[in-house]
Amino acid sequence: MAQRVGRIEMGVGWIIRNLDVVVAVGLGLTIGFLDVFGDVISDDVASGATLLVLGALAVGSMTERVRRKSDIQEVSADTRRALEDLAMVRSLSGSEVGETLGKAREQTNLWYFKGGTGTYLRAVTLPRCVETATRHRTPLSIKIDIINPGSEKTCSDYARFRQTFARQRNTEAANAWTTTRTRKESYATVLAACWYRQRLDTLEISVHLSSGVPTLRFDLSESCLVITQDDPNRVNLIVARDQPLYDYYVTELHQSREQAERLDLHALPPLSDEPTVDEVRAVFDHLRLPLPAVFTDGDVGEIIDKALHADDPYRR
Repeated sequence: MAQRVGRIEMGVGWIIRNLDVVVAVGLGLTIGFLDVFGDVISDDVASGATLLVLGALAVGSMTERVRRKSDIQEVSADTRRALEDLAMVRSLSGSEVGETLGKAREQTNLWYFKGGTGTYLRAVTLPRCVETATRHRTPLSIKIDIINPGSEKTCSDYARFRQTFARQRNTEAANAWTTTRTRKESYATVLAACWYRQRLDTLEISVHLSSGVPTLRFDLSESCLVITQDDPNRVNLIVARDQPLYDYYVTELHQSREQAERLDLHALPPLSDEPTVDEVRAVFDHLRLPLPAVFTDGDVGEIIDKALHADDPYRR
């Protein structure tokens, strides 16, 4: 019984969907039978009925076209949405990275970084974000995750990693990346964080030191996540804020910081606008991250210069 009711419902539904065709066929059959089996219908009525049938068929054809157009538009809209979603995760060439990071800094109150020594972070990102927050009097949250300069092994491993890609490109950078240079670069990022913290009361900044060697750099703002590599010939990526991958990396970066050593940046010894060697040594002693005994005053001066006057590595 249920199957019979189901068939009736399907039949009624088909008739409703194709009512224009049913009317045309019904009229045609009716006029045809009356014309064949009797002289009931005059020629004028038959001609008018024929026109009516043709009109009904024309309406049916137009309706079908409208349905097809609507279906095509719906499919096109779905395809367009899929392409737009795909475009939210796209690759960046080396020349596009600096411009993309600049746009990401325009309207953001937070910045999370994870990478090696943070050269671009202290050269561009940190001073520009602090400048914007100062100008607009807005709070700023920055979280930094870099390699531990106090670990000679970690810095040696990272230097060897950088040397590997530099040799593949046959560049002079292979000789430039030594353990000592790596330690200085990382110390400089720590010093930069301390220096800017003392100059902006609304700056909430944290520094986390990892013992692992990162192969990627992550810069996360409120609008996007930019993933870059040390090798400019390899693909860099940008992930938009509304993509699930963005949220995944927010969690990933948080977990990485949780497993790293966090420095206590409270109650730091004061740093001048142009810090002295003694001031810098006092800051690192306060952080329980003393500079190596072999570092001369000249080495400390180099760290100061890297911290506050670093060159933009993306500048061409």
